[in-house]
Amino acid sequence: MPSYNFDALLILSFGGPEKPDDVIPFLENVLRGRNVPRERMLEVAEHYYHFGGKSPINDQNRELIDALTGELAEHKIDLPIYWGNRNWHPLLTDTMQQIDQDGHKRVLVFVTSIFSSYSGCRQYREDIQKAQAQLGLESIEFAKIRTFYNHPAFIETMAERVRDALAELPAEGADQRKVLFTAHSIPNAMAENCAYEKQLKESSRLISEAVGVENYALVYQSRSGPPQQPWLEPDVCDAIQEIADTKAAKQIVLVPVGFVSDHMEVIYDLDDEAAKLAAELGLPMARAKTAGVHPKFISMIRQLIEERLGLTDEKLAIGNFGPSHDVCPVDCCRYEPRRPTQAAPKE
Repeated sequence: MPSYNFDALLILSFGGPEKPDDVIPFLENVLRGRNVPRERMLEVAEHYYHFGGKSPINDQNRELIDALTGELAEHKIDLPIYWGNRNWHPLLTDTMQQIDQDGHKRVLVFVTSIFSSYSGCRQYREDIQKAQAQLGLESIEFAKIRTFYNHPAFIETMAERVRDALAELPAEGADQRKVLFTAHSIPNAMAENCAYEKQLKESSRLISEAVGVENYALVYQSRSGPPQQPWLEPDVCDAIQEIADTKAAKQIVLVPVGFVSDHMEVIYDLDDEAAKLAAELGLPMARAKTAGVHPKFISMIRQLIEERLGLTDEKLAIGNFGPSHDVCPVDCCRYEPRRPTQAAPKE
């Protein structure tokens, strides 16, 4: 292997059930240590059963790894790829044991989450630290790859996804379209100490400018916290209802900018719930794909890896804020829930 300053790559993701019997054990893993009522967990379980008890996220991670393996080989980057999940097999702890057995000491980490927040960044880093302590692997360095919300290849990828979605809509009414960028809602208290909203607004602006769209808005989805706890708004379905009530647009495009792949929250909250509402309201709707394994997105991951391997001095970023930090500040994205009852996340 060439002499890099890192010797392996870990793809770190959320994980998801692969068959109906996995659903409850998976959700119990997700909710361990949280004061979430069992009835809420069973409610979330129904979302998975609605799609046969299997989340698409693991298959999509396999596709991502296959595409990235080819991309690295094409550019002669000899870096073994490992895959671990926080909440389901392959579990992070098992993968870290394999990394140790294979003798790796400095590992890059690509997290399948785009925007900075406690649940989207810091919690992944904390899980790595907990696993290291549990397994006695503190001597191995795990370094997370920087956030890429304003990387030009990510913006170009999503701009193409939006153009493809716009092309699906009828030509009649094309001058009265609205694009709704969607992301997972988080508690306001979590948003107060991270750049989540700022980054989402910047990505939405950059993508809209690349496509030439002026009528757009940022909305949220997948809220699961208690009603009395303020979360980021507006909800995507509330936004669709308001568009219909005010006749603000005749067509809508949903862009799940906050998600790397078309996993459960995308296919349930957008392709099912939001699509049904739009149809009931007589609003033609198209849903843009996520980045997935778009060639430009895979190329972007390779470029971010090259940065950290010291193969380039260039750190690509566009817009108003420049490239994100490689090493997170100590207090970055810190969050302490103000209520004992926490949300029941899906993916």
